[in-house]
Amino acid sequence: MGGMDVEGGIARKLWNKFRSESVFVNYTPFFVCLAAGNLNADAFLHYLSQDVHLLNAFANAYELAEECADDEEDKKAIRKLRKHVKDKLKSHDSRVREWGFELPEESSSTNATAKYTDFLLATASGRIEGEKVPGKIATPFEKTKVAAYTLGAIAPCMRLFAFINKEIQALLDPNDSSHIYKKWIDHYCSQNFEAYAFRIEELLDTLSISLTGEELDVIEKLYHQSMRLEVDFFSSQPIIQEAVVPLSRMLDPAAGGQLTIFCDFDLTCTALDSSAILAELAIITMQKAEPDGPETQLAQMSLADLRSTWDALSAQYTEEFEQCVESITPTETVKSFSYEGLCEALQQFADFEKKANSRVVQSGVLKGLNQEDIKRAGQSLILQDGCKWFFQKIMKVENPTAAVHILSYCWCGDLIRSAFSSGDLKALNVHSNELACEESITTGEITKKLESPMEKLQAFNNILNSRGNDCQHLTVYIGGSVGDLLCLLEADIGIVMGSSPTLRRLGEQFGVSFMPLFSGLVVKQREVVEVGSSTWKKLSGTLYTVSSWDEIHAFILGS
Repeated sequence: MGGMDVEGGIARKLWNKFRSESVFVNYTPFFVCLAAGNLNADAFLHYLSQDVHLLNAFANAYELAEECADDEEDKKAIRKLRKHVKDKLKSHDSRVREWGFELPEESSSTNATAKYTDFLLATASGRIEGEKVPGKIATPFEKTKVAAYTLGAIAPCMRLFAFINKEIQALLDPNDSSHIYKKWIDHYCSQNFEAYAFRIEELLDTLSISLTGEELDVIEKLYHQSMRLEVDFFSSQPIIQEAVVPLSRMLDPAAGGQLTIFCDFDLTCTALDSSAILAELAIITMQKAEPDGPETQLAQMSLADLRSTWDALSAQYTEEFEQCVESITPTETVKSFSYEGLCEALQQFADFEKKANSRVVQSGVLKGLNQEDIKRAGQSLILQDGCKWFFQKIMKVENPTAAVHILSYCWCGDLIRSAFSSGDLKALNVHSNELACEESITTGEITKKLESPMEKLQAFNNILNSRGNDCQHLTVYIGGSVGDLLCLLEADIGIVMGSSPTLRRLGEQFGVSFMPLFSGLVVKQREVVEVGSSTWKKLSGTLYTVSSWDEIHAFILGS
């Protein structure tokens, strides 16, 4: 992106830091419907009427920023930015007609619009929340930094708009003239708009050069606040039609609608595999053991032996995993989705997983761990960004019939329960293996419950069968490993977290297709309007991909 080419500039750093929040705009009903080409025209015209208020606020903010700048070149640059906005306001009516719409009626600012415009004008007037400068900012230097603050509050809006519209444009057929919002989308993907966004970022970098670290922190807070206000602005746009987002609103609690979310744990929720955590805990436990004390539960294994045993187990697992996947992957891609072929291949994978677990038990490396130490390790476990926030929100939604189940190969359910022990997350249902204990000390044995894709699928189906058939059900499975494939395919919506190259390679060879979640939502939104079906009809053999928990959050719960 052009605006991101300024090496080391604050504009680039802030966009990179907060870009992930763009999904909360992308996944709003407004943009999903717009990308599908069936956003109700009245909703679009309402947005345009609110956009006028924003444009006026930008123009006024630029005017105040120009007064604050002390360098003539900076003033000239800000004046050009303001002229761009004023020209846009003058040509607004003709541009709306060019896009194929009648002019919207004038309307007062909505609450979300007013919050955004008030924030912009307060910033440009020097009323910065958290700033230590009392009263009116009047000295030349203080006024100069207000100009930088103002650009910091404006920059994310333009970059966000260019970014999202390029995401949408990539989904459209350039030769399809039937999409009623294509001209509008193309306008915000144009070189002219990109150049405008870049000039704002370039000027922000220039104005920030002489600022202190504390003042740069103020710009970061303003930038982030502006992003959040942009999210609120688009989330609040009234949509008078059925929309596929957020998913939680597609179910009617009064009619018994139930959303059940299933999720893998290792490397889907966590940043590290839980086996590595338990290995580290075993080593720490050995280090703490008194050398001349009573015989430990680790069966007199030396620290060096323990480390080398874990290393050997890990290396053997990795080598045999790759060999197993290679052996069960067809040399040629099947012509159509083959569920039976995939199940047959995964049976061999199940045998591999069970043998690997047996080796761990026979080695004795899981013997002698204290349950309280395991729980503390779980509480300090690092989860993927946004994971815990999503689960906290889903457990607090007004729909009391939402349920969450963790299905995991993890050797120790206590580790998972401890990782989710804070707040309302105790209500999560954990289905996994367990470490056998005697008097709170592990024996080294594993109480085996889930060791294969088939056992995961059986647990999945058992949970669904226990709900009954007298209400509307919708299931989502979130995972990222080969062991999740059958559950991903069985759920109404299967979401693959991360790149998962092995899962994708194996799935594709058996005819499984992978589609970015946002693209899938656009397709589904077209179906809602064209077919008139608001229920989520599963596409056989199709899985949706995401790169972050924020995407899942935005899809299921909104902002």
